[in-house]
Amino acid sequence: MPRSSPYRAVSDATRRRILDLLRDLGPQRAGDIAARFPAVSRPAVSRHLRVLRLSGLVEEAQNGRERWYRLNPAPLRQMYQEWLRHYEAFWSERLRALKRVVEEDERRRRPRR
Repeated sequence: MPRSSPYRAVSDATRRRILDLLRDLGPQRAGDIAARFPAVSRPAVSRHLRVLRLSGLVEEAQNGRERWYRLNPAPLRQMYQEWLRHYEAFWSERLRALKRVVEEDERRRRPRR
């Protein structure tokens, strides 16, 4: 099967939520994942899992009739190294600026004694 791009895989909000689920709860059965998305059909969840598997972001293991999925963070690390880390300085500066604004606002709101 042809590999899929991890960038394409994370471009979809449902797939990002599946990755979050696997990150937070650990390995999950396909049916349990689908149950977390009641507004999404099971075939659609299956297609999302396929895209994630082909991108290498999740790994699949079969145990009897059950398919288990677990997060594989290696492609995310690679995405960070290739692209996202270049934005880290921007994020850090924005967070520092936000902290300054919040602290200044708190100082102004304190009652004077």
